[in-house]
Amino acid sequence: MAAITASMVKELRERTGLGMMECKKALVEADGSVEGAIEELRKKSGLKAAKKAGRTAAEGVALVRVSDDNKKGTILEVNAETDFVARDDNFLTFANQVLDVAVEKGETDVAALMTDDLEKQREELVQKIGENISVRRLVEIEGDVVEGYVHSNNKIASVVALKGGNADTARDIAMHVAAVNPRVAKPEDMPQEEVDKEKEVIKAQPDMEGKPEEIVEKMMTGRIKKFLKENSLVEQPFVKNPDQSVADLLKEQGAELIGFIRLEVGEGIEVEEKDFATEVAEAAGTDKA
Repeated sequence: MAAITASMVKELRERTGLGMMECKKALVEADGSVEGAIEELRKKSGLKAAKKAGRTAAEGVALVRVSDDNKKGTILEVNAETDFVARDDNFLTFANQVLDVAVEKGETDVAALMTDDLEKQREELVQKIGENISVRRLVEIEGDVVEGYVHSNNKIASVVALKGGNADTARDIAMHVAAVNPRVAKPEDMPQEEVDKEKEVIKAQPDMEGKPEEIVEKMMTGRIKKFLKENSLVEQPFVKNPDQSVADLLKEQGAELIGFIRLEVGEGIEVEEKDFATEVAEAAGTDKA
């Protein structure tokens, strides 16, 4: 049995909004797995969703470059250890240089991009700033019309490719993507394993108990349809006009969605959390008492 720590309970409470004892009990039943506890709580209490883990520690910037003819968009993430460095002019200059080279070469493979020159610049910047710096992700998208959007703090960047339409529409939808974070472009794009997992969660919820199989299936079908609508870009209410769906906006503008990319700095990265006393002790080369 895994030890249940206060930090685990705190994380589960922050992500679910449930009480301490309920969270602790769920963690015990899930053998200390926060994600497992969330899934069980969704099944038992009808919890609709959980906030994303707040432990993402990687900082940095996400940048977008769109070609002059609006046919191609490139999106890049470069990481540093602290937000202070992510706002440093030297760091931002390096990140933009990396993007310049990527666009010039049409390269989307980070390992292939980081040639001797760029790698030397990165190493020199690490020595100057005193933090590790890494080029993490580089993605490209093409279409009849491509536009991008970068949130003002450079933490979220998105690009949208359309068939038909115009740059203003593509940019508006890119802004929507940055704000709302759809999981897929269209309902049919949702991976089957995600749909199956959602079905299991729905089926295990309290209001399904004791109902005939055909009623359960009918209710599940409705809830899956809602799940797909909420998580698919074209089905979502347009952020600048909630009375209109993104699909309606595209139709109005004579456009068709080809695809989108959204990068949020540090998503999917976790580092070990340490309290202040531990950090001070390690910096001093001593053990915490």
